[in-house]
Amino acid sequence: MENQQFQSSGYNHKNIKWLTYLMFMMFAMTTDAVGVIIPEVMKEFNLSMTAAGLLHYGPMTAIALAGIFLGFLADKIGRKKTIVIGLALFAINSYLFLLGNTFGFFLMLLVISGAAIGIFKTGALALIGDMSKSTNDHTSTMNVVEGFFGVGAIIGPFLVSYFLTKNVDWKWLYVVAATLCVVLIVIAFFVKYPDTKKSVEEPINIKRTLLMVKDKYAFGFSMAAFLYVAVEAAIYVWMPTLIADYEGSYMFIALYALPIFFILRAGGRFLGAWMLKRFDWTVVMAISSFAILLCYVLSFLNETATVVLLPLSGLFMSVIYPTINSKGISCFKKSSHGSVAGIILFFTAAGAAFGPLLMGVVSDMFESNAKYGFMLATAFATILFIGFLLNMIYKPTHIRISKLNESEYNNLSNI
Repeated sequence: MENQQFQSSGYNHKNIKWLTYLMFMMFAMTTDAVGVIIPEVMKEFNLSMTAAGLLHYGPMTAIALAGIFLGFLADKIGRKKTIVIGLALFAINSYLFLLGNTFGFFLMLLVISGAAIGIFKTGALALIGDMSKSTNDHTSTMNVVEGFFGVGAIIGPFLVSYFLTKNVDWKWLYVVAATLCVVLIVIAFFVKYPDTKKSVEEPINIKRTLLMVKDKYAFGFSMAAFLYVAVEAAIYVWMPTLIADYEGSYMFIALYALPIFFILRAGGRFLGAWMLKRFDWTVVMAISSFAILLCYVLSFLNETATVVLLPLSGLFMSVIYPTINSKGISCFKKSSHGSVAGIILFFTAAGAAFGPLLMGVVSDMFESNAKYGFMLATAFATILFIGFLLNMIYKPTHIRISKLNESEYNNLSNI
């Protein structure tokens, strides 16, 4: 009844959705701009690639740890308080970038920002379940949310590049993000949230979250998230290195390969939200993962294939992660959505950190040739496709999601 009353309140429902969209866009502006910031920091502090890479690995590790150790907060103290706490920490921390000018100081702030993101992101992911009409609606909404994340991933690097052309320090990106964050906090304070269903069966704490990792659904979707993010991160971390010496007839694509990838990924997520309302998600995932694998395998044919197909893979990647996230969360009661979102977030951030790291190690074994790192990424893509192919054939989550769709959402739909 509480959920139905909330759904009838169109004004708050719409505002909460937009709050969630803008939160994801805001933090993507900072996390996905690190690739543009790293070269500037390397020049400023005379750092090696390994040392400068800490600006990526550090916050990813913090997001992972916050996800698994603090994800339960969204279930324990509520979505609203969790989101406001995370946003407030992120805003204060981002403004602090103006006060220092050492690599250690910047790294510390990025690690704290990662922890803040882990806190408010798990709250936001749990909130999506509260405001969804069904598990199918949950998946569609998640794709729209991640579409806005994709938009933020385009805006962030663009702003840094624009600032640099105007001789403005890259640190001002964080001031922009912090200011937007303050606006989101004000909105969060005044918007009415749906009531959070709390479990009375067991205490909500870290121990419960760690025990949930053993659940086959939580672990299965978490490993899928790890593999997918490792494949995706290969593009935005190492593709520029792979195609750096390209001099063929597709120079325009090579020059803008990363923006093209991000644009296709963002646009594809909005398309994915439409597709998943109309088609079986297991089929969509199997076809999309096969298309990604095909792009990776055929990219080894020649340099032109590499320049064209790797950015194109963003279109097929677009629907994968939000659907993994949504279906993984939908395998649990709403009272556990914050905790399971934290678990999947842990493996997501781990994939973003260790995937590119392993690729770098493999590439260095062959005279720093990035092509060999992409062979490892292709192996990840192969395992991911096999997993989704088996998921399409056997549909192991169908019964569990069907039952939860009826008991948690009171609105049966085509799942």
